[in-house]
Amino acid sequence: MNSAVSDSTFRLAVLLSGSGTTMVNLQKHIDAGQVPAKIVQVVSSRRNVLGIERAKELGLPVSVLGRKRFTHDKSFDADGYSQALADLLEPHRPDLVVMAGFMTQLAAPFLNRFQTINVHPALLPSFGGKGFYGHHVHESVLDAGVKISGATVHFANSQYDRGPIICQEAVPVKEDDTPDSLAARVQDAERRIYPKAVAMIAKGLVTIKDNRTVIRSEQ
Repeated sequence: MNSAVSDSTFRLAVLLSGSGTTMVNLQKHIDAGQVPAKIVQVVSSRRNVLGIERAKELGLPVSVLGRKRFTHDKSFDADGYSQALADLLEPHRPDLVVMAGFMTQLAAPFLNRFQTINVHPALLPSFGGKGFYGHHVHESVLDAGVKISGATVHFANSQYDRGPIICQEAVPVKEDDTPDSLAARVQDAERRIYPKAVAMIAKGLVTIKDNRTVIRSEQ
C-alpha cells in the first residue's frame, strides 16, 4: 500500500488515459530502489480504463477528471481543463508530473505550475508535433523509410513535443517491420529511459538552460 510520504520524499503525480503500463513500470523501478521517489496521486482523463484498476491494485490514490464538461460544440477548453487538473493536484504537492499515455492537451494554467515530463515514441524533433501520437508515429516512420527510430523523454511545454529533451534511446527499424512490431521495440526503450529520466530529476541532476537540458553525473 502507499504509505505516508515524508516532506523530504520526491513526490510524483502520474497522468494516464489508458492501460497504465507506464505507471506500473515506473512503480516497479521505485520498488526496486532505482527511482528515489513516490507516486502520491494518479489522475485518469477517462473512466473505466485499466490504468485505474492497476493504480488501485498498487495502492495508489487515483482520481478521474474527464473531458466532457470541458468540451463545448466539439471544442475542447484546454485552459479550463488544465486549471481544474492543477487545482486537483495542488493539495498533493507533486515535485514532478509524469505523463503516462495521457491523451489530453495541457495548457499554461497547468504547465506554469508543475514541472511536467512526457515520453514520445520517436526521436524528437523528428516525427513529433500535433497529430503525431501512438501508431500514427510508427506509421509515419515506416512511410518515411528511415532506418532508426526510438523514444524521447522531454519536458512538456505549450508546444507539442518541443520541450527540452532529457534523454533518448534509438532502436533499429527493420525491413519487415509493421507499426505493431516497431511499437513493441520502441516501448521497450521507453520502459528503460522513462524511469531513468525520473530518477535523474529526483536526484537533482537535470537543469534547463536556453531550452536545453544540462545533465550532470552523480558524484
